[in-house]
Amino acid sequence: MASDNELVPTGEVVTTVTLKELCRVGGCSADWVVELVDEGILEPYGPGPAQWRFYGSSIAVVHRVRRLQKDLSLNLAGVAVVLVLVEENADLKRRLAHLDHEVTLPIWQSGPDR
Repeated sequence: MASDNELVPTGEVVTTVTLKELCRVGGCSADWVVELVDEGILEPYGPGPAQWRFYGSSIAVVHRVRRLQKDLSLNLAGVAVVLVLVEENADLKRRLAHLDHEVTLPIWQSGPDR
């Protein structure tokens, strides 16, 4: 049985959540989530807060934002910058790993026979 702060039993995949579900699982208020949306940290779909749906990955974002605010005393603008930099860093690492595995450079030898 799910506890109050669990959306679904452990092991189930969550595709989307409502604002109310996100607040319950994230331990936060709807007003705070609206601030995250205003800051561009979360991107719901739907015409307004009552109809908003968030991807399941938003749960992890909410927890990450709360931790950054608590640990580093960052405001939401600062958190937004940190999240963008972390995402860019991860993307660059993926691209570098892809290049390391994909690119095999020929060995060029110089000399009269070659």
